[in-house]
Amino acid sequence: MQATNQDNFHQSRESLEKKASEDIQEKIVAAILFCCALISVLTTFGIVFIIFQVAFEFFQEVSFAEFFLDTKWTPLFAERHFGVWPLINGTFLTTAIAMSVAIPLGLCSAIYLSEYAPPKVAAILRPAFELLAGIPTVVYGYFALLFITPLLRNFLPLEIFNALSAGLMMGVMITPTVGSISLDAIRAVPRSLREGAYALGITKLESIFKVVLPAALSGISASIILGISRAVGETMTVVIAAGQQPRITVNLLESVETMTAYMAQISGGDSPRGSVNFKTLYAVGAVLFILTLSLNIVSYWISNRFKEKYD
Repeated sequence: MQATNQDNFHQSRESLEKKASEDIQEKIVAAILFCCALISVLTTFGIVFIIFQVAFEFFQEVSFAEFFLDTKWTPLFAERHFGVWPLINGTFLTTAIAMSVAIPLGLCSAIYLSEYAPPKVAAILRPAFELLAGIPTVVYGYFALLFITPLLRNFLPLEIFNALSAGLMMGVMITPTVGSISLDAIRAVPRSLREGAYALGITKLESIFKVVLPAALSGISASIILGISRAVGETMTVVIAAGQQPRITVNLLESVETMTAYMAQISGGDSPRGSVNFKTLYAVGAVLFILTLSLNIVSYWISNRFKEKYD
């Protein structure tokens, strides 16, 4: 009897020691994960702090009125102007072209892979489709400059560097972003909704546009907003193919300069550190940060506002 009690005591003690060891391991893992998350948060806050700190110094020398009301951007010229609107115009122009390509291509691809493609075909096409997102953006830029532009110049009076070629290649580059998220949103729609639509006698195409797409509106809208955010922040493609001519124009055939292209230009090291020209990098970066943050907030709001929940 005494031996049995001792065995039970040893087993209980070993169990408690094992549980204590597991608790310590869990706490160590939790601490490591917390540190990783904290590093990400602190890095983000550090970037934002530096950007807005130098941007504040810039606005000590250049007024808000000159920055937001002037229509010329020539900070590197003898007659300097700091109106940011030409850069914003170039960014929005190339983004509009890109989304006019990415939205129909991405959405149609998502509809085909979800509703029409056989499972084996979809299993092959989706990885191939998403492979476009893995191509370096510099490759897209040179492809636009050396192939798309010469091809289009056979039909249109394009400048060597132009918004159209850059926007078209950006659209192809962003298509996987729009298509993949839209595909996940469409596949998340319950099969019962489709079957209910078929029971009412409507065709498959009608069920897609009247039932499936409205039910997946939240995810599709989020994919479009994220695609716009990606286009606004794209750098290498517009640096190589769109040019560096800041101007306010809606002519797709002309050269324009985007905010990211100007930031890449200043980052080359030609402007002395601490000069006004150097500080324009952070001022433009602050505007770009606010734009992308606003787009992400809108995407998050749309996702929650139009989110459908099914049992």
